[in-house]
Amino acid sequence: MIAWLIKRFVPNYEDKDSSKVRYAICRLCGVVGIFLNVLLFASKYLVGLLVGSVAIKADAINNLTDAVNNIVSIVSFYLAEKPADKEHPYGHERTETITALFMGVLIAWLGIEMFRQSLDKIIHNQVPVFEWSSVIVLVMSIVVKLIMYSYNNKYAKIYHSELLKANAIDSRNDTLGTLLVLGSAVISPFIHYDLDGVIGIVVSGIILVSAYDLMKEVINSLLGEAPNTSRMNELIDEILEEPMVMDIHDVIFHSYGPNKTYATAHVEVDGNLSLVGVHNRIDDIERRVQKKMNIDLVIHVDPVLLNDEQTIEAEELFDSTIESCCKDWGMHDFRIEPIRDDLTRVYFDLVIPYEDKRSEEEVIRLIQKKLKEPEKWEIVIRMEHPYS
Repeated sequence: MIAWLIKRFVPNYEDKDSSKVRYAICRLCGVVGIFLNVLLFASKYLVGLLVGSVAIKADAINNLTDAVNNIVSIVSFYLAEKPADKEHPYGHERTETITALFMGVLIAWLGIEMFRQSLDKIIHNQVPVFEWSSVIVLVMSIVVKLIMYSYNNKYAKIYHSELLKANAIDSRNDTLGTLLVLGSAVISPFIHYDLDGVIGIVVSGIILVSAYDLMKEVINSLLGEAPNTSRMNELIDEILEEPMVMDIHDVIFHSYGPNKTYATAHVEVDGNLSLVGVHNRIDDIERRVQKKMNIDLVIHVDPVLLNDEQTIEAEELFDSTIESCCKDWGMHDFRIEPIRDDLTRVYFDLVIPYEDKRSEEEVIRLIQKKLKEPEKWEIVIRMEHPYS
């Protein structure tokens, strides 16, 4: 159904790289969600009133809440699609991520509320009466919620939408909750004991775990997490296609939403090349990356002295020395500055693991200890952690 609606109402729907198509499909998912959730609310609440079931009426209210969430999602997709402005130069795409965090909090609240209601049902246990109307409407609800989970999860993966993923998780949890009500409605009258409470506690635990996982993922996205390895490698390969580039390091990604990514990278080039020529070729790389990967890339150039014997010998010495200090350390941006005949100042960036808590002074002392003639070197380093 959703695929037919997309073909019918979304122009150029096959262009998966288009932000307009992305947001149109995401909004359409929200509109379908509103219709289905309102339909479920009306049918469940009516049956709940007719058979006098508090559980079915509560499940109906949950569907009405989901419809409101779908409205919020649609508004969020509209806001996220707004272009950058003076107050928000990086765009508004994080609106979607923030709304997904709100959804995670709401899912957690629903899990806590289900746990509370389940305890209450265990304490005040009443044997329900079997009703076919309850079974039919609950089975229909499960089928509809599975369909909603399927299309939300599908398009969340295609368009990397945290908000659609949140809606998918919510639909999955609703399926579990309704399955609980159905199981209780069918089995409880025959065993003369209401199982809602016992099963509800188990389901509420599953819901709380899913809420935690969702909020953790969204918060990581807001804080800034390591980039996707395949995307990082794709960018590095794209830069290294330029023959002038000898090496690359310090590649950093800054994401402001699924379609708004900035990146910086340091590249090493022959220091004897023309500055204007290097600038023009770097410009070409940045434009190519923007066109192919939709990444706003800024490249910093590190000139390398290829034929300077003193620099080459010093770099080889410090490379082996650093490896003897710790195999997990890495060095780049190496250069030397002769101070006098018996003293040379060396500059380099030292990449150390996050778990290595040594200070800059401790690191320099360790390097000096490993050198055969430490008095000949004045070491100036900049310590950093790997970005990927």
